[in-house]
Amino acid sequence: MNIPKFVLASASPARRKLLQNAGIEPVVCQSDFDESQIDLTNPINLVETLALSKAQTVRDKFTNALILGCDSVLSIQGEIHGKPANPEDAIARWQKMRGNVGILYTGHALIDISQDQTIVKCGITKVYFANASDRAIAAYVATGEPLNCAGCFAIEGRGGLFVEKLEGCHTNVIGLSLPLLYLMLDELGYNAIDFWSQGSGGVEESGE
Repeated sequence: MNIPKFVLASASPARRKLLQNAGIEPVVCQSDFDESQIDLTNPINLVETLALSKAQTVRDKFTNALILGCDSVLSIQGEIHGKPANPEDAIARWQKMRGNVGILYTGHALIDISQDQTIVKCGITKVYFANASDRAIAAYVATGEPLNCAGCFAIEGRGGLFVEKLEGCHTNVIGLSLPLLYLMLDELGYNAIDFWSQGSGGVEESGE
């Protein structure tokens, strides 16, 4: 089987790093999709729709490629959260998250241009947060790290100090479930290890 180019429709350094660590060097083509167009209250529907929309936005830029779009949100007490708007929002979010259990949803959309097939799935992971003090929360938000994360924390960074345990895929919390991607590739007739030989990718194009 001809192995297509692997395209990541996201500018997320964490997602790119996950793929690189798994032996897949993607071409990065950031989607300029306006997320405010989507107004859904079901978290699974929301992240799957956003992931698919991001992948579809860059589809026409390639002829033979697998395009992966992803999107994540965190649900706390039934309320859906994306990236915090500002430091004050992040502090308030953490005061709600601490000592609580959140559910991290990550939508994955994989478009296979050559086969004209699309697969969309959602990874779900339970996150148990430590009972962080006000001082710890303020210090963490001051680092700027949680401001760039849908769940207001980066488990692979300083935020890992405030996560007691996970139930489910840990890479899903970082923004891309590698086991789920493996299954999606298999469903399309590919083996993930076949992408190891593609060599270095690059950044194709950036958007907002």
